[in-house]
Amino acid sequence: MRPMSDNPEQPFEEPWHAQLFAVTHSLASAGRFEWTAWSDHFSAALKRADDGGAAKDGSDYYDVWLGALEEFLIDRDLADPETLAGLKQGWTDAYLSTPHGEPVELK
Repeated sequence: MRPMSDNPEQPFEEPWHAQLFAVTHSLASAGRFEWTAWSDHFSAALKRADDGGAAKDGSDYYDVWLGALEEFLIDRDLADPETLAGLKQGWTDAYLSTPHGEPVELK
């Protein structure tokens, strides 16, 4: 999988990719987990994705990252599935109710 953008001036293809990286890095920097533990977990998630037919162009790299981070946080009692499900639903509702071109905001 190829994680980064082809444009060196824009290393992340989407803003949420950069935000996801920043959240993960911030949690590790705050001592919530060791980066090596995360790296091992994420590597295993990438392998499962590759074995399951993941896109060879890396287009789903951050989708795999997000799923792996959610699983990782739940496994370590840093998040619970119900809260994550509620947040996902909240963002989905916000996205679907926001007029095109307007910023999506979670209320």
